[in-house]
Amino acid sequence: MGGMRALTLVGSSEFVFGDAPEPEVREDEVLVRVAACGICGSDVHGMDGSTGRRIPPVIMGHEAAGVVVRAGAKAGSWVAGERVTFDSTLYCGECEYCRDGSVNLCRNRRILGVSCGDYRQNGAFAEYVSVPGRVVCRLPEKVTFEQAVFVEPAAVALHAVRRAQAGPGQSGLVVGAGIIGLLTVQALKAAGCTKVYATDLSESRLAVAKELGADEVFPAKAGGLKEAMLERTGGEGVDVVMECVGVSATVQTAIECVRKGGAVGLVGNLAQRIEFPLQAVVTRELSLFGSCASAGEYPAALEAIAAGKIRVEPLTSAIRPLEEGAEWFHRLHASADDLIKVILRP
Repeated sequence: MGGMRALTLVGSSEFVFGDAPEPEVREDEVLVRVAACGICGSDVHGMDGSTGRRIPPVIMGHEAAGVVVRAGAKAGSWVAGERVTFDSTLYCGECEYCRDGSVNLCRNRRILGVSCGDYRQNGAFAEYVSVPGRVVCRLPEKVTFEQAVFVEPAAVALHAVRRAQAGPGQSGLVVGAGIIGLLTVQALKAAGCTKVYATDLSESRLAVAKELGADEVFPAKAGGLKEAMLERTGGEGVDVVMECVGVSATVQTAIECVRKGGAVGLVGNLAQRIEFPLQAVVTRELSLFGSCASAGEYPAALEAIAAGKIRVEPLTSAIRPLEEGAEWFHRLHASADDLIKVILRP
């Protein structure tokens, strides 16, 4: 087995760029030469050990694309040189959840680039990564490697919108304009929602939301969001709210802004536990939908990016060599520059 260059998390917020063993390729796996890999918020939150999901040493990275090097005998009909991306959820394909199409709930699932109590699964901040053939997707000709980095979060957004049953003729509000929120704005529009609003603490992110199709944006610091939503919906509240942060205050906001009988999609989960306005949910008969990762939305996400229905260029903050990875992780952690997505190239 040969070696490769990789960015390895070796301690709390401590990285080393250097030699690492090339991954093994089992018979059901495909070896991919990584061309681009995005830094996810979960990597930034997890690198200091606080989440217990990135126990060093581990090679993180799960939003990636590249070129097939070789495939195991039972990995499917993959040919060297094919341009591909792959799901970050490494599902077994055999349990009842997988057979039902709910691959994100797989009993045996592993997440690429995650190291927790149960397993260590090295990811794509490296020259090579091996993944099961069943999670691999071919890239349409029009989609670049850098665009393909966004397929994972775009699939998350499409899945969340599907879970919340958002569709034609509805009004929607996105709470939190981070990467998932900004993709969710576009996913709501693509689903046929007539009016889509967004709110966030960051005015620069709200400007991006507007550029990507939000009808109106509302700085969270200004307050008055509930009143603004009631005013725009004949006093009812919006049909669907997508909550993309995951703290008590933003969940409270989501529930305040939705109409009676409306739907709230819970996508963000920064906090493990929150204060919850139970009475409002019960008496207003709201539907709340938890949404985790994606379940088969990769082809739709690729199609939407290829067709320009989901635009990702405005979300790209920087494209840099992998050896600069540690520096960019620390910049994202400090969040001084209001960076959205940083892409690293091995």
